[in-house]
Amino acid sequence: MKPGLFITFEGLDGAGKSTQLRLAVRYIRKCGHRVLVTREPGGTPTGERIREILLASKTGRLAPLAELALMYAARAQLLEEVVRPALARGEVVVSDRYNTASFAYQGYGRELGTATVRAFDRVICGTTQPDLTIILDLDPEDALGRARGRGTQRSSRLDRIEAQGTAFHRRVRAGYLAVARRAPGRIKVVRANQSIEELQGQIRALIDPLLAGRDQHSKIETRKS
Repeated sequence: MKPGLFITFEGLDGAGKSTQLRLAVRYIRKCGHRVLVTREPGGTPTGERIREILLASKTGRLAPLAELALMYAARAQLLEEVVRPALARGEVVVSDRYNTASFAYQGYGRELGTATVRAFDRVICGTTQPDLTIILDLDPEDALGRARGRGTQRSSRLDRIEAQGTAFHRRVRAGYLAVARRAPGRIKVVRANQSIEELQGQIRALIDPLLAGRDQHSKIETRKS
């Protein structure tokens, strides 16, 4: 069986994650790989209920530690039900956000610090870490402008986290970049202020070596058998 691969997309709301993830998934499938797509928070019935609490504007203020705990509760359920079984089956798992988001949003944005987030992460995620994390980096003002435009199109207000002030989103962006500097081999930053085609080309260039390595592993295992 081919080894599973875990790829995550990260970035501020409005950076274009959904579009780029969708195009990347289409590309990976075209390359002949089975792909499971999920999102955070959410991805399971329990996770989606937690998502409603976390993002609904009517929820109001959550204590930062409560927000972090809810994020990791949803993540624990997703790992148990979806991610780990799919990786065990040898599938490519592509997730719209994962634990890097907690370091950025709760560690930096909510100013809980990375040590607090890491304590949760060791227990919940353990060794289930992404093979590749792609951060779509965009200035917070531009990202918020896109998010507001998207909200207008769907006749809906910004969700609870999108609606935080610019200073909050600046801290989140700084968090993403700081985490990327600490793990340059696994976490890659791409500037999101490019055309969809240019951005997708850079993303495919990051994904291709992983797919090639996976195919090579499969050939070796075939020869052994």
